Amino acid sequence: MPDTKRLEVENQKLQSAINELSILNDIATAISSTQSVENVINQIIYKCIWHLHVEEAAISLLDQIEEDQKFHTMIRRQDHTHQRVPFKLDDRVTGWMIKNQKPLLINNTHEDDLFRFFKKDELLFKTILCVPLMIKGKLTGYLAVFNKKNDEKFTTEDQKLLSIIASQSVQVIENARLYEEEKILARLREEMRLAYEIQLNLLPKKLPQIVGFEFVATSIPAEDVGGDYYDFIQLENGEFGFCVGDVTGKGMPAAMLMANLQATLRSQVLTGNFCAECLENVNKLLFRSTEPTKFATLFYGILDPLTGSITYANGGHDSPILLKKGHPPVMLDATGLLLGVMENVLYKQSNVVLETGDILMLYTDGITESMNIKMEELGLKALLSTLEKYQNDSADNILDKVKERIRQHAGNVPQSDDITLMIIKKT
Repeated sequence: MPDTKRLEVENQKLQSAINELSILNDIATAISSTQSVENVINQIIYKCIWHLHVEEAAISLLDQIEEDQKFHTMIRRQDHTHQRVPFKLDDRVTGWMIKNQKPLLINNTHEDDLFRFFKKDELLFKTILCVPLMIKGKLTGYLAVFNKKNDEKFTTEDQKLLSIIASQSVQVIENARLYEEEKILARLREEMRLAYEIQLNLLPKKLPQIVGFEFVATSIPAEDVGGDYYDFIQLENGEFGFCVGDVTGKGMPAAMLMANLQATLRSQVLTGNFCAECLENVNKLLFRSTEPTKFATLFYGILDPLTGSITYANGGHDSPILLKKGHPPVMLDATGLLLGVMENVLYKQSNVVLETGDILMLYTDGITESMNIKMEELGLKALLSTLEKYQNDSADNILDKVKERIRQHAGNVPQSDDITLMIIKKT
């Protein structure tokens, strides 16, 4: 080979190596930045158009969530000197890429079997080079370039360069995607923190201070926010309203329904209605404002501090436990239908009187249904046993003993449902 020819070949190899280093440097710069997925892909696409001298380039990512595993084109860009409708790959090409997961190089699409179903006026690109985007042996998308300029054909050197670009780009894209997911997760965490604070503010800031009575209550959500609810409401006639409720589900949807339940109940309580009427109106309003799959349980009572009399009605909630000295525990009756299931429901109203030493405990099913490692529930029997064992203690201590009993039963098993407990004791 003549020296000039050999020198020309060496120069071409050198220029090719320079091009490769240049584009890899550009991609490395993108890797070190914290840009959005779209911006990173934009940079890669423009570098492909520039270095490979093509009319158009595109990156499509595989949606791993969908069962049919469709490709979704993230970015498609054209060389500004070519104004035409963007090229698109049909399902046959993307299906070929999923099946073969290797580069596709075609320099005459009009005569290739893969494109035989296209009419010539529909096939706007003559040459195509497409390489897979792989991470740890898994296909995540593809990088495609169309139509070499000046009617040139794609070469094995082009395929090598685009494969190098793809191998570097896939990590860039993955880094950018993970960075965006981290930002979204951080935002969600902040929103959940704010939701938790809002829900705490919806619960009573202080317990009633009434001579002759002890009041304690706690609510422990299974997630950051929950659907359990308790409340104490000072009434104008000196009486106290109190309630414990439980709405369907957990997390944010349950918390939103809980806030709706609280606002609805308080609006009815302030009208001066009796317990049964309050539940009937709350039920009707919830039925009209919630989906058919959403409902709530609610026990609502009114305490007269002067007489110890409690008037109450129950909308499908676990029956509260009344413990009188020297007597076995009694489950308060008057249980009606869940709230929000049917529009027009009548509720029964009943009455009980607390005497010195009597205890009334309200709770949600997160306590009795607390699971241990053997998938065994704590059950009502254990709750009654704990209440009887410590009935002579203060309301505060009884609450602590019940929480301790739940912890002993559950062990290291994560809490699966919201837990709420209220104790009223006549001292």
